[in-house]
Amino acid sequence: MERSGFLLSITFLLMLQYMAKLTIGTGTSQINITTDQSALLALKTHITSDPYNILANWSTTSVCNWVGVTCGARHLRVTSLNLSYMDFIGTIPPHLGNLSFLVALNFNNNSFHGTLPHELSYLRRLKLISFRYNNFMGSIPSWFGSFPKLQAFNLRGNQFSGSIPTIIFNLSTLKAINLVNNQLSGTIPDEIGDLQNLEYFAAGDNNLNGLIPSSIFNISTVKVMVLGLNQLSGSLPAKIGLGIPNLQGLYVPENELSGVIPNLSNASMLTELDLGVNSFTRFIPGTLCGLKNLQWLSLSTNNLTIDTSTPEATTLSCLANLGNLKRLQLSKNPLNARLDDSLRNCSSSSLQQFDLSGCNMRGNIPIDIGNLSSLIALDMGYNQLSGSIPTSVERLGNLQGLYLNDNELQGYIPRQLCQLDNLVELFLGSNQLSGSIPSCLGNLATSLRTLSLESNSLSFTIPSTFWRLADILHVNLSSNSLTGHLSQDIGNLKVATLVDLSNNHLFGIIPRTLGGLPNLVNLSLANNNLEGPIPSSFDGLLSLQLLDLSRNNLSGVIPRSLEALLLLKYLDLSFNRLQGQIPTGGPFQNFSAESFVSNSALCGALRLHVPPCKNSTRDLNWRKANYIIPGIISVIFLVASASIFVLRRRNVEVAREATSLPQFFWRRVSRLELLRVTNGFNENSLLGSGGFGSVYKGTLSDGIDVAVKVFNLQLEGAFRSFERELEMLSNIRHRNLIKIISCCIQIDFKALVLNYMPNGSLEKWLYSENCSLNILERLTILSDVAAALEYLHHGYGVPIVHCDLKPSNILLDNDMVAHVADFGIAKLLGGGDSMTQTMTLATVGYMAPEYGMEGIVSTKGDVYSFGIVLMETFTKRKPTNEMFVGEMNLKQWVSNALLPDAIVEVVDANLLGAEEDHFVAKRDCLSSIMRLGLACSAESPEERMSMQEVVVTLNKIKIKFLKDTRVV
Repeated sequence: MERSGFLLSITFLLMLQYMAKLTIGTGTSQINITTDQSALLALKTHITSDPYNILANWSTTSVCNWVGVTCGARHLRVTSLNLSYMDFIGTIPPHLGNLSFLVALNFNNNSFHGTLPHELSYLRRLKLISFRYNNFMGSIPSWFGSFPKLQAFNLRGNQFSGSIPTIIFNLSTLKAINLVNNQLSGTIPDEIGDLQNLEYFAAGDNNLNGLIPSSIFNISTVKVMVLGLNQLSGSLPAKIGLGIPNLQGLYVPENELSGVIPNLSNASMLTELDLGVNSFTRFIPGTLCGLKNLQWLSLSTNNLTIDTSTPEATTLSCLANLGNLKRLQLSKNPLNARLDDSLRNCSSSSLQQFDLSGCNMRGNIPIDIGNLSSLIALDMGYNQLSGSIPTSVERLGNLQGLYLNDNELQGYIPRQLCQLDNLVELFLGSNQLSGSIPSCLGNLATSLRTLSLESNSLSFTIPSTFWRLADILHVNLSSNSLTGHLSQDIGNLKVATLVDLSNNHLFGIIPRTLGGLPNLVNLSLANNNLEGPIPSSFDGLLSLQLLDLSRNNLSGVIPRSLEALLLLKYLDLSFNRLQGQIPTGGPFQNFSAESFVSNSALCGALRLHVPPCKNSTRDLNWRKANYIIPGIISVIFLVASASIFVLRRRNVEVAREATSLPQFFWRRVSRLELLRVTNGFNENSLLGSGGFGSVYKGTLSDGIDVAVKVFNLQLEGAFRSFERELEMLSNIRHRNLIKIISCCIQIDFKALVLNYMPNGSLEKWLYSENCSLNILERLTILSDVAAALEYLHHGYGVPIVHCDLKPSNILLDNDMVAHVADFGIAKLLGGGDSMTQTMTLATVGYMAPEYGMEGIVSTKGDVYSFGIVLMETFTKRKPTNEMFVGEMNLKQWVSNALLPDAIVEVVDANLLGAEEDHFVAKRDCLSSIMRLGLACSAESPEERMSMQEVVVTLNKIKIKFLKDTRVV
C-alpha cells in the first residue's frame, strides 16, 4: 500500500494540518499541572530505549516546555502530546489516561508495543489519535467508540488483529480512519455508512473479506478510499460515481473483485484509480476518458479487453491523451488489439509511465510514439509486436526505462536510442533483432544500468566502446551470434553484478581483467569457443554465486584460487578440456559430478566420477624399477579384462551424466514446441496428474525423452508452486534428485521440462500387478531417497525441506535409480532457522504431526515422511489404508509386530515366506527396517533421527543383508 500515490499522501498530510488547527478546550478547570507531570513521568519510565536522549529535559523544567508537549494558553494543561519519529521503544502506561485535557495524541514511527490501556478511554476531549507504524497488537479496543469528539485516528502499520469493531462507526464526528497494514480479518461492517462526515477511509493490506458494503458508496463526503491487498469479493456498484461525487482516490488492488468496471463519469474529481490485480472483465469503459482530472489509472492484471469496433476512437487512444494523466498501467490484460490502431494520433504531453506489457498486443509500434514526450517508463514487453523499433524514440528525452522484450520485433537496434541520455534500463531481449550492437551505446555510460539484448540474432563483434559502460549493473547479451575476442576492457565494468555472454561465437582466451569485478554475482560465458586457461585472477570475484564456463575449449588446470569464492553456489565447467586435480576446499566441497562432466583429464574424489589423482614419485631409480617392472608385467594380463570393464562402465556413466546436465541454463523450449512433442498435450501422452497440474511425456527434436509438467494456473497456489519448483530445481544438483532441462514461462502458461523417468514411480511398482520388487531392490531405492534427503538437509548451502515425500514423488530411471521429485511446496530454512511455519499443503498420512496441526516445517518433518514411506514400501500398505481406523494406524500396526515371529504378519507377502532361502536373514533385515521406520516417524521431532544417521543405518542394514545372504 506504500504505492497508493501522491494523492493519498497529500490527503493525509492535509488531514494532519487540519488536526493541528483543532480548537483547544477552554474549560475553567482548576490548574492541576502536577497530575499531567506525573502521567508523563510514568510514560518516561515505560520508555525502555531513548537512543537520542530526547527526554533528558523531562525532569526539571516546566511540563509545558518538555519536548513533544503542548499546553493550553489559558489553563496550562497538556493538550497535545507528539512523540513521533523519536525511535522510542516501550509501552503506554495507564497513567496517560490522566491527561484529561488532551486533544491530540501522536506516537507515530516508534517501536511502542503491547496493548493499549483501557484508561486511554478517559480522554474525552481527544480529537486526534495517531499510533502509525509501531508494534501495538491485540484487537482494536471497543472503547475507541467512546471518544465523543474524535475526528481522526491512525493505527497504520501495527499488529492489530480481529475484526473492525462496529462501535467506532457510532462516532458521527469521524472524518479520517487509517487501519492499513495490520492483521485485521472479517468483513467491513455495514455500519460504516453511518459516518456521514467521513472523508478518508483506509483499511488496505489486511485480511478482510466479503463484499465492500454498498453503504460506503453513499457517503457523499468521501474523498479517499484505500482497500487494496485484502480478499474482498463481489462487484462494484454500477453507478458508483453518483453517491460519492467528491471521490478523489479509489484504491482496491489485489483483491478478488469481479464483474465489469462501473461508470465513474459522475466522480469527476477522481485523480487516482487503482483496480489492478482483480478479476474485472469485458471492455475497458470509454467513460474513463471523461475523467479529465485523472492522473493515475491502474487496471493491470484483470481480464479486460478493448472495444475495437471503432478503431478511429479507441479507449486506449483517448486514455493516453488525457491531459493530466501521468501513469497508465494496463499490463497483463488480454486486450488483444493492434497497437498501431489503438494508439493512433497519440500526443500526450503529460503521460510519464505507460505499461502495456503482456496484453496480447499485435501490430507495429506507432511511428509517432515519440510524441509522448514526457514518458519516463515505457513497457510493451511480452506481446506479439512486429516491425522495427521506430526512430522517433529519440524524442523521448526523459525516458529512463524502455521495455520491448519478448516480442517479434525485427531490424536493427536504432542508433537513435543512444540519444536517450537519461536511459537507465533497456530491455530488448527475446525478439528477432539483427545487425550489430550500436557502438554509440557506450555514450550512455552515465545513465545505463541494465542492458538486456539476449535471444536475438545480433552478430559481429562487441564494439570496443561498449566497455565504457563503467557503471552498468546487468549485461545480458546471451543467445545471439556475436563473435570475436573478449576485450580486456571488460574489466571496466567494476560495479556489474551480472554478465551473461553465453551461447554466442566468442573465441580467444578469457581476459584476466574479469577477475577485477568484485561485485559480480553471476558470470556465464557458456557455449562459446573460448580457449586457454581459467584465469587464476578469478579469486577476486568474491561476490560470485554462479559461474558457468561450460561447453568451451578451455584447457589447463582448475585454479586452486577458486577455493576462495566462498559464496559460489553453482559451478559448471563441463565439456571442456580441463586437466589435473579438482580443488577440494571452499565451495568445491558442495559441487557434484555434473560440474565437471566431459573433462577427460580431470582427477579427484570418487563422488565426482573422475579417477583418483596419483602422487608423482620422481626419485625412482632404475634399480628399483628393475624390481617393479617385472611385477607390473606379470599382473597386466590379470587386470586387463577388469580394466576394460571399468573403462566401459565409466564411459556409460559419463554418457549418462551428459544427458542429465543442468540444461536449464542453455536449452530453450517454446509453448509451441511443447505442444508438438506431446501431441497437443494429448491424453495418450499423459503420465499422471497432481495437485497443481499434469505431466506429459514428450520427445524433443534432439531425441531426448522428457516429462513436461504443465501447471493449471486456474488452481489456487499453482503459480507459487511453479515458482518454488523452478527455484529449487534450478539450484540443487544430486544424482537422486529429478533434474530440470528447461522451462516455458508465459503469462497464461507455465511448464517445467524434466528428465523422463521410464520406470515410473515407486507407487506404481508397489501397487501394480505387473511390477514387483525384492528386498534388495526396495532397500536400494530407499537408500537413494535417503541420500537425496541428506543432501537437501545437509549438503546444500541452506537446508531445504521437501515437505511432501511419498511414493508417487519417488521416480525411477532406466536403471531403477530413484529420483525424488515434486518440489512444489518445498521450503528453504534460511537465516539460521531450523524450522519455519506455513500453511498445511502436504499429503495426509505422510505429513508429520507438527506440520498438520501447527504448520511447523523442519527437516525432521521430512524424516517423519521418510519413515512412513519406508514402512509402506516393505508392508505394501498405504498409511491411509481403510484397515487403519480409530487408534490403529500404520505405525501402531508395525509396532505391534516387531517381535521376530510376528514380522511376517505385516510385511509384503511377496518378500518373506517360510520356505524361502535365507529366511532368518530376510526376517532380521525386515525387522531392522521396521525399527528404523518407527524411529524416523517418532511423534516428537526431537526424538527422530537426522537423515545423516538414517543413511548410515540403512547402509549398515544393506551390508549385513548382503553378507548374510552371501550376495557379496
